[in-house]
Amino acid sequence: MGHSDLGATHNVLLRDIISQHISHTGPITFSDFMALALYHPDQGYYVRCDPSLDYHSSPNVHPVFGATIARQLAGFWRQLGEPSRFDVFEAGAGNGRLASDILRHLRLAEPALYEAIGYTLQDATYRQTEAVNFIDAAGLPADKVMVASGLPETDTIEGCILSNELLDALPFHRVRRRDGRLYEVRVGYQHDRFVDAEVDAGPKIDAYFTALGIEPGEGCDAEVCLAASEWIGAAARALRRGHLLTLDYGYEASALYAPWRKAGTLLTFYRHTSGDDPYARVGRQDITASVDFTTVMRAGEASGLRTLGLTTQAEYLGALGIGEGLTRRPAADGLEAYYALRRSVIELTDPSGLGRIRVLLQAKDVPEISAVAAAG
Repeated sequence: MGHSDLGATHNVLLRDIISQHISHTGPITFSDFMALALYHPDQGYYVRCDPSLDYHSSPNVHPVFGATIARQLAGFWRQLGEPSRFDVFEAGAGNGRLASDILRHLRLAEPALYEAIGYTLQDATYRQTEAVNFIDAAGLPADKVMVASGLPETDTIEGCILSNELLDALPFHRVRRRDGRLYEVRVGYQHDRFVDAEVDAGPKIDAYFTALGIEPGEGCDAEVCLAASEWIGAAARALRRGHLLTLDYGYEASALYAPWRKAGTLLTFYRHTSGDDPYARVGRQDITASVDFTTVMRAGEASGLRTLGLTTQAEYLGALGIGEGLTRRPAADGLEAYYALRRSVIELTDPSGLGRIRVLLQAKDVPEISAVAAAG
């Protein structure tokens, strides 16, 4: 069964589609399983489900998140000399809420930048249409927003490529160290259920850990997202001049592949409850794993980016002044909005929650001395 056959499946359960694929090919990589579970064109999770019902993301907490990111974009624009055209390319834009909040803030607070900006929404699912509708509902002009199916060609963007919780949703491979050997954990199908199927790790996975100089500890499961490095490399090539701003859950490699992390970082989310069984509710739950920021940074640097810093969302938003609105005493009729803002700022910067998201800032062909709130 080829991938073209996998698309014409409107009336077949996704688990049956995948199991039939396995019966024809043998065990498949977890990356291929995840790509079908999340991105199948008819029945994938991101095509059929509303992720906001299953997990919280920063843009959905409060418009203050988008307003704070907009403040950063204004810093980038000034650093580039306030060009008359400033591109913002948001990858994995979802329903467009972040773009809407950014543009609304810039229209009021940075009118010159608002006039200069061209905002592109990119998402791998039908939500591109939903995103444009969201932008329209916000009263923003259609000529401000474009839609793209993927990153543009080399040296196209002058401004910023932005992603929020994109890399941790890219399909990844699973690995396991057992008896001193490294195995890849593929997906088989036996007795009417999906099962782990161990095979020797291939050259790409071996090369991944050789480059890091570290491997998972004995008895450890772990995840390897080759697609994250590929995406960063493509983004670096698409950026003519400006910044790459990446927000995601993750760790540097020494922490991600620490020997005490026996179960890896694979998680599933369904109705705001986390789990660790990727074979349950196929196509109806999210599947994710933490990003290896060491490899991501190196991939960007190998493609011409300069790393400015890596920090937490709590520190990053604080440096951008997310809490400034809380220092002014509200009028009596504004108490409800004030407390909603206060609760949201706390949630966005909670070090045990959204505040532990990592923020990576990289740049190409920008001045060495940064006037923006840089990571780290």
